[in-house]
Amino acid sequence: MALDRTLFDDELLGLLACPSDHGPLTLIDDRWLYNPRLRRKYAIDDEGIPNLLIADSVEVDEGEHQELMARAGEAK
Repeated sequence: MALDRTLFDDELLGLLACPSDHGPLTLIDDRWLYNPRLRRKYAIDDEGIPNLLIADSVEVDEGEHQELMARAGEAK
């Protein structure tokens, strides 16, 4: 199910923060919130609810980091 991008407008993204470093997150493909500083991504479930539990986050390697940053740039 595709999410309505208005669920994650700039105002809401400005309120959400990484639970680890408390910095901003980047929306990737309406499926992930990404922290490029720590290279951790947090899943968004099918109902549009982000899972911001550190234990459930996923670390990414350099290749995936570059891919995620490219996708983030395409979405703007």
